[in-house]
Amino acid sequence: MNAQKASMLVLLVTLGWGSSYLFMKMGLGSIEEFNLIALRFGIAFLITGALFFKRLKQIDKTTVKYGALLGLILFGVFAFITFGLKTTSTSNAGFLVGLTVIFVPLLHVLFYRKRLAENHLLGAIIAIIGIGLLTLNSDLRVHSGDVLCIAGGICNALYILVTTAAVKKTDSINLGIVSLGFTAAYGLLFSFIFESPALPHTPNGWIAILALSLICSAFGFIAQPVAQKYLAPTQTGLMYAMEPVFAALFAFLFVGEILTMQGYIGAMLVLAGVFISQWRSHRKEALTPSA
Repeated sequence: MNAQKASMLVLLVTLGWGSSYLFMKMGLGSIEEFNLIALRFGIAFLITGALFFKRLKQIDKTTVKYGALLGLILFGVFAFITFGLKTTSTSNAGFLVGLTVIFVPLLHVLFYRKRLAENHLLGAIIAIIGIGLLTLNSDLRVHSGDVLCIAGGICNALYILVTTAAVKKTDSINLGIVSLGFTAAYGLLFSFIFESPALPHTPNGWIAILALSLICSAFGFIAQPVAQKYLAPTQTGLMYAMEPVFAALFAFLFVGEILTMQGYIGAMLVLAGVFISQWRSHRKEALTPSA
């Protein structure tokens, strides 16, 4: 796999995650927050574990260690976002979680003390402006949910950076499976402590859980570490800026929501930011003579 194919894989993952907003809303109509996290990732863990059973025999302590850490970070991402949505608007949440685009390069510079590439910086700035136009409204105020969504964005950026380091020392597919299992375990633990765990009691609830498990979790969190072997973390983080664009598309197709002119301009800016971030890498690859 080369960087271009890895970029396409991340784009498909982001497309799946863009659909998750609709499915999460459906699922939360029949079960509670931690319960949803436990079911979503638990089913994904069982399915991926069954598909790659023979491969799992190669799991070592390093994979378990990184899987436990990534599972904890991933649990934090979804816990913060889910509870943040209780006290902030969807528009505010989309913008604040979209700050992952900015947090990835900032954390990368902070942790590794490396200079940020100009195309990544410019692309991130353009993309974050686009996310703002796509999601912000005139009623932007600071609520406790806003702080939680910012924390979710930071956790998401941290997840990308830790995954980048982990795939260099572990089998990427095994790492993805183990992290799904730990995320489910954390969700189940918190559900037993703070909620009353239960199965969905409506057809829509089951549809939501299965879609979240198969598309958004089993595929998404296995494909992501595989693709990240071939991409810089700042590029991966910026491509996730496509998530609100895909979320808006699914909302239009299935709920009939229509973007304003401001929203369409924002979506185009997000696409422009992704293109600018990728352009130099693809140009450099194209100019490099083959062996």
